[in-house]
Amino acid sequence: MADPVRFLTSFAQSLATMALYGEGHPARQRAVDRSFESLRELQAHDARPRFSFIGDEVVYGELSLRELGDWEWTPRLADAGVQRLEFEPDVSREEYEDFLDQVVARLTMAAIDTSEARVTRRSGVKFGVLGVKGEEQARAGAGNPAATIGYALGEEIETVRWMHREVEERGGLPLVEAEAVVRSLSVAMHGDSAFVLPLLQLKEFDEYTTTHSLNVSVLTMALAEQLGLRARDVRSFGVAGLLHDLGKVRIPKEILNKPGKLSDDERAVMQSHTVEGARIILTSDRELDLAAAVAYEHHIMLNGGGYPRCHYHRECHHASHLVHVCDVFDALRTNRPYREAWETERVLTYIEEKAGTEFEPTTAAAFVTMMRSAERRVQHSTIADAARPTTVPAASPAPVPAD
Repeated sequence: MADPVRFLTSFAQSLATMALYGEGHPARQRAVDRSFESLRELQAHDARPRFSFIGDEVVYGELSLRELGDWEWTPRLADAGVQRLEFEPDVSREEYEDFLDQVVARLTMAAIDTSEARVTRRSGVKFGVLGVKGEEQARAGAGNPAATIGYALGEEIETVRWMHREVEERGGLPLVEAEAVVRSLSVAMHGDSAFVLPLLQLKEFDEYTTTHSLNVSVLTMALAEQLGLRARDVRSFGVAGLLHDLGKVRIPKEILNKPGKLSDDERAVMQSHTVEGARIILTSDRELDLAAAVAYEHHIMLNGGGYPRCHYHRECHHASHLVHVCDVFDALRTNRPYREAWETERVLTYIEEKAGTEFEPTTAAAFVTMMRSAERRVQHSTIADAARPTTVPAASPAPVPAD
């Protein structure tokens, strides 16, 4: 058994034992001793081991532990607020047992208000959620309440930029970070009491790929919820939306950021981003076939137009229909070097007119309905001010579909 798997097995056994036996019980102490010894064995090869628990997946560093794909503790740890876990090289046994106590308290609901149970002394164990945003900070006004949504997309922006650099420089896609960004965006959308659409506005044109990727992910998840998809599918579609333009990292900057009209040759290079994106995603992880399909298909119209050209007309994936309409909406409402941004209503009218030819009709209708009803829920910010909390009108919580 690999060291990280052996450690996690002993970690889970210690949590289960501590939940059964009180402090000072010999069985409890033996379980902690064995688990800490397993941690030290792991640290002999990796001084600062890091774990992430995302969906049904356990990730050690950047490596997915496939043998723990159905590990029952993954969702339990995530629900207890332990989505990431990191150990310092000099973590002590006392610090490790204190950490286990905190996790057991969370798992057994013995400590509900974690804001009042913070450990003030130094600890060699770091744990928490992956980029949680959207905590409601205040309520004001009895007649017309306002919620201050303290979401800040600064970390997500930097993560997407880093992901693009990793693909450019190393060729591989860091899937863990992509999924963490999508989860963080989902939390930012729902907050504690209000459903909002946190969209970024373009300030500098070279920011377009970053802002567009985040916006399409948010819009795609909102539309997937509008259509009643399961939570797991909503997140998968959100990842596909985030990665739909990934192939643009392979497009020369002089073409990608050209201020004027593209020549025919330049347009052909630009349009190759769909094929390049699908290739990058599939090469990085075969389990991302949905995101790869969307990267390839998101510019194909319902009537077969668009690109890339297929030898025969075929139905695109449902996720591609959603990302396509969200992609067009965000692109048209953004200032570009060759045209000014369209007003929202003009874009929605265009989508209505093209339903049945460019856009899948049910998807287009749902998107238009969602955006017309979400006017007060759209929260705009630029990359420069994304870290500042913004006050928005409170809205009724949108239902979050169950898995």
